[in-house]
Amino acid sequence: MLFSSIPFLYYFLPVVIAVYFLVPRKLRNVILLLASLFFYFYGEPKYVVLLVFSSLMDFTASRVIGRYKGRGAAKAALAFSVTMNLLILMFFKYSDFIIANINSLLGSSIPALGIPLPLGISFYTFQTMSYTIDVYRGEAEVQKNPADFMAYVSMFPQLVAGPVVRYQTIANQIKGRTHSLEGFASGAGRFVIGLGKKVLIANALGELNKLALTAKDPSVLMYWLAIIAFMLQIYFDFSGYSDMAIGLGKIFGFTFLENFNYPYISKSITEFWRRWHISMGTWFREYVYISLGGNRVSKLKWVRNIAIVWFCTGLWHGSSWNFVIWGLYFGVLLVIEKLFLYEWLQKLPAVLSRFYCLFIVMISFVIFHIETAQGIFDFIKGLFSFSSLPLATTESLYYLDSYKVVLIAAVIGSTPLLKNLVVKAREHTGLSAAVKSVYPVFTAALLVIVTAYLVDSSFNPFLYFRF
Repeated sequence: MLFSSIPFLYYFLPVVIAVYFLVPRKLRNVILLLASLFFYFYGEPKYVVLLVFSSLMDFTASRVIGRYKGRGAAKAALAFSVTMNLLILMFFKYSDFIIANINSLLGSSIPALGIPLPLGISFYTFQTMSYTIDVYRGEAEVQKNPADFMAYVSMFPQLVAGPVVRYQTIANQIKGRTHSLEGFASGAGRFVIGLGKKVLIANALGELNKLALTAKDPSVLMYWLAIIAFMLQIYFDFSGYSDMAIGLGKIFGFTFLENFNYPYISKSITEFWRRWHISMGTWFREYVYISLGGNRVSKLKWVRNIAIVWFCTGLWHGSSWNFVIWGLYFGVLLVIEKLFLYEWLQKLPAVLSRFYCLFIVMISFVIFHIETAQGIFDFIKGLFSFSSLPLATTESLYYLDSYKVVLIAAVIGSTPLLKNLVVKAREHTGLSAAVKSVYPVFTAALLVIVTAYLVDSSFNPFLYFRF
């Protein structure tokens, strides 16, 4: 069940909110748990058992770790938890990838298993692993109520596509949280803004990308339209989903950390990864990079640590070599920046360093988007084939004209310009009252427009839905 769907918006969510606020406070975690399991069952009935099993497995492991802290049994429980989570993730997400590579290397013909990927498995396995690791490190208290722990793991606002919420971030909120009309309104507004980003911008850009990739008359402009549309689509798709998750969290009294911070204004790749998918980057830094020694090792081992982290980051995104190449591509660039390039970039005019970052990121999304090495090469070549391809065709100019408003809106929306204007207006003595009055009307109007689009359109993908 997508957040950007009529069943979620007008059936599931209103019922859950009504029941949640009608029951006594002590039952609200139970309502969240039941609603979340139903939410998952609706989209993936076969694998709800796997979600419950993973939750109970890590709940039990953490109890053992807490009881035998500092002893061998605690270390064994942690090893069991991490190993089982990785094996589950590997089996369901990477079995066919491993089989395909074995067949390619050995010339064998082992049949693919064809196992459907469970929704959100990359997110909830990371959350449960981080919990047991934090308990072992003494950074999180042991949760003794299985229903409360399962409510954390399966919480539908962030279950299928993140952000990756560490237990210690919301541990106190699981125990008891404050609800207010102001918090509810703020959460609802944030949710609708994210919904608008997803439906009105990301979906339209997805259509443009699809049209450009399947164009009958290739041109340089068509290649550029395809990759710019994809870059903006994936940002508005995923950041929009994160906005919706954060907004839903606020409605139910939770505060999730931000997951995106205008990454396309970055002046280096180092800065880009501080702004893009923050929860994932934090997870890999805390539980892989630092565990390997971080940068407190020899330079050779430090490079090794970077390579491992970015190999894993790439593979986490999907079971295909283009994702691995995508991850290692960023790893190499980050090493180069940390060794000497970052300081040089800091001295450049901001417009040049931002152009450098956007160009690097654009090429990365070609690698991310196109699965084959030949396809990646041909696409990058097409971006710069000014002598062998026409600069533009009637078809490409038609698409540019048809989608120019969405493209302009997406470019402006990917910067903090609008946010800064709203903040200044709120702080202005003469405008603050007007902004407060207009915002609810704007939010309601946006919801009506989005609903109309959802009713009228069948194109409503979500790129990270099966990560």
